[in-house]
Amino acid sequence: MTAPRGPQPTAVEVHHVSRAFTGGGHTVYAVREVSLTIPKGQLLAIVGRSGSGKTTLLNLIAGLDKPDSGRVSLDGRDITDASESELTELRRHSIGFVFQSFGLLPLFSAAENIGLALRVAGVSSREEARRTTELLGLVGLSARAGHRPYELSGGEQQRVAVARALANHPALLIADEPTGELDTVTGAQIFGLLREASRDGITIIMATHDPLIVDYADRVVEMSDGSLLPEGEGVVTGALYRRD
Repeated sequence: MTAPRGPQPTAVEVHHVSRAFTGGGHTVYAVREVSLTIPKGQLLAIVGRSGSGKTTLLNLIAGLDKPDSGRVSLDGRDITDASESELTELRRHSIGFVFQSFGLLPLFSAAENIGLALRVAGVSSREEARRTTELLGLVGLSARAGHRPYELSGGEQQRVAVARALANHPALLIADEPTGELDTVTGAQIFGLLREASRDGITIIMATHDPLIVDYADRVVEMSDGSLLPEGEGVVTGALYRRD
């Protein structure tokens, strides 16, 4: 992991959050009594086996789902009981998302995929063009601005996705398995981009299985069966730190 920095203001607070799903007469806890405090500008990786609750926790933090109990606060604002319109505005202006499957619009060019996020946020055409050009340069794709997703490699598509997530200067970036479909070298490039974003003050929370994360994250925590394990005691985290 990267060297720790000095104390930072709190960006995300999760207080005793639980989320259960019922089906077939059974109740399954995807998240069970999780508490987590994440300082501003920290790159936090959440690891764990498939089905451990990582994605559900990300959805609760981003306001895409609501907990059955507990509270979630972003930058001191309790979002647990926020209306859907309030959450939509929050996600539009303050939260960026990066997914494993890239999530790009197939008929839009790289520049248009980035520009759409700015247009939705209501920026001017001039600012949209300026910021899009800036972001394409940031992720090293200036020469590929006019290419559509099918003309880009997987790594290039994910770099467009990262640029799009950063378009509106979000305070928080949520990444769900951002390197899951990429090779090791390309995955390292994506982690490097995210680490640089965190150094610019963006708080990043990602779920990942990628062992490379220990070279880039400020902090790694592990989930198992919906619960957050004491830091440093998990089976998966232990395997990450023992890798050659």
